[in-house]
Amino acid sequence: MNKNLGWKLGIIIVALVVFLYGIFGVPDSWSRSGLVAALQNRIHLGLDLKGGTHLILQVQVNDAVNADSDRAVDLVREQFRVHKFPPSADATKPDPVNAPDKIVIKGVPSDSISDLRSIISDHLPTYDATSGAENTFTLAMKPQALIELKNRAVQQAIDTIRNRIDTLGVSEPTIEEHGLGDYQILVQLPGVDDPARVKEIMQSTAMLEIKLVLGGPFASEQEALQANNGLLPPNSVLMKGKAEGGRSADEAGDQYWILAQSSAVAGADLRSNGASVDRDPNTNAPAVEFLLTNEGGRKFAAFTSTHIEKSLAVVLDKRVRNVANIKGEIHDQGSISGGGMKEDEAKDLALVLNSGALPAGIKYLQELTVGPSLGTDSIRAGVEAAIVGMVAVLIFMLVYYHGAGINADVALILNLIILLGCMGYFGAVLTLPGIAGVILTVGMGVDSNVLIFERIREELRNGKTPPSAVDQGFAHAWVTIVDTHVTTLVSAAILFAAGSGPVKGFAVTLTIGLLANLFTAVFVSRLIFDWILSRKQRGEALSI
Repeated sequence: MNKNLGWKLGIIIVALVVFLYGIFGVPDSWSRSGLVAALQNRIHLGLDLKGGTHLILQVQVNDAVNADSDRAVDLVREQFRVHKFPPSADATKPDPVNAPDKIVIKGVPSDSISDLRSIISDHLPTYDATSGAENTFTLAMKPQALIELKNRAVQQAIDTIRNRIDTLGVSEPTIEEHGLGDYQILVQLPGVDDPARVKEIMQSTAMLEIKLVLGGPFASEQEALQANNGLLPPNSVLMKGKAEGGRSADEAGDQYWILAQSSAVAGADLRSNGASVDRDPNTNAPAVEFLLTNEGGRKFAAFTSTHIEKSLAVVLDKRVRNVANIKGEIHDQGSISGGGMKEDEAKDLALVLNSGALPAGIKYLQELTVGPSLGTDSIRAGVEAAIVGMVAVLIFMLVYYHGAGINADVALILNLIILLGCMGYFGAVLTLPGIAGVILTVGMGVDSNVLIFERIREELRNGKTPPSAVDQGFAHAWVTIVDTHVTTLVSAAILFAAGSGPVKGFAVTLTIGLLANLFTAVFVSRLIFDWILSRKQRGEALSI
C-alpha cells in the first residue's frame, strides 16, 4: 500500500505545481503585489469586470447580394462582347434595393438565345433564368445560394472585424454571431479607451476600386449632368470626392467625377498585408501604398497599357480619394494620397485594407459602455462571496465530519487551484457569471464528498471495518457522482453552444470545475483516506 501511496502522492504534487504555474507563471516578484500582477497577466477579466464596450451590429447582407449580382451583370456584358451579341443586348438590375438578386436581360435576338442559355449555365450556376415577353429573361439567385451568400457575408464580416480588432491590440475581445437576431454580430471589447475610433475602423467597408475617369471634375451633380445632355453615359456612375487642397467639404466643397461602372482593380485584387504607410514624394503628405496580387497586377497592366494619357480614380468606400493620369503601363502597385489625409487616417486606412474589406456594410443596433468602477465593485463582491462561501463550507465539513472534514477541505482547495490553473493555461476570460461558476463548483465538490462520506458512515453502521467501509463507500458513490456530473456537464455544454459572452464564461468555469472535482473527490480523497488507514492500528475507529 505504501508503494501505491507514493506514486499517487507524486501525481498530486506534480498536478499542484503545474496548476500553480498556470495561475501565477513565474512572478517578477514574490511579494503580494508581484503575485497579484502575475495573476492578472495569466487570468484575464471579461467586459463585465474590466469595463469596456458592448456592441450589437447588423450586417447589411443585401450589400453582399448586390455586389454578387453586379459581378454577374459585368460577366454577362463581357460574354455578350465575346459572343458578338448586338449592341441592343444588355443586362441590368431593375431594383437593387428591393430585389438585389434579380437581373433582367433584354435585346437578345432569337438566334442567340441558345448562346445566352449556355452563358448562364456555364458562368452563372447559382442563378435561375425565366423567359418573358419579347426575348426578355429574368435571372434570380437560387434560394439556397442566396441563403449561403448571406450567411457567408456574416461570417466574413466576423473574421474581418476580428482581424481589425486584433491589430488594434484589444485584449480578449468577443466577436461572434448574435443568436437573438438575423445576421447580427455581438462585439465585446474589454478595456477599450477609444470606442469611437474602434467603431469607425470596424464599420469601414474599405471597398477599394480603381476606375477609369470618363469626365470631370465638376463642381456639382447638376453640372456633371448638364455636360452630358442631362444623362450619364451608358455603364457609368457619378461619384464625389473631396477637392484637392480643401480641409473640409465646407471650405473647398466636393468635386464630382463620371467614372466607368466596372473597376479595373477591386479590393479582391489587393495582396494580403500589402498596404503600408509612406510619404507622397511631391507633397511629403501621408500616403498609403498598396500591392496587387499577380492576377490583379496582370489585369491592371493590361488595362493601363490600353488607356495611356487617360485618368484613373482611386475610389474607397464609394468616394473618390485621388485622381491621376496614366503615364505608362502600371503593374502591381499603387498609392492613395491627397484629400488632406492625416497620419492617423493613413495608418487606419492601411490597417483596414490589410485586414480585408467587409463584404457588406454594418449598422449599429446597440451600444453599451461598462465603466471600470462597476467591474471593480463586481470583482470585490464576487471575491468576497467566494471567500465567505468557501470558508463556510470548510468550517461545516470540519464540524460535521470531524477528521474526515480535513480530507474534504484539502480536496476543495486543490479543486480551486486546478480550476484557476486551467483558466490560466487556456487564456479563459473570467466574467462575473464565471465567478458564480467557481462558487457553484465549490458546492458541487462538497456534494461529492457528502455522498462518499455518508456512504462510508452507512457501511460503518452496518458493522464493516474502516478499510472495507472506505472501499464500499467510494465504489457505491462513484456511479452517483458520475451521473450528477455528466448531467451538469450537458447543461454547461448547451449554455456554451447557445450562449454568448458572460454566459459562455460561466459554462467554461463550471465545466473545468466539474472535471477537477472528479479528480479531487475521488482520487485525492481516496489517497488521503488510504494514508490515514495505513497509520491506524487494526480495529481503530475512523474519524468521520
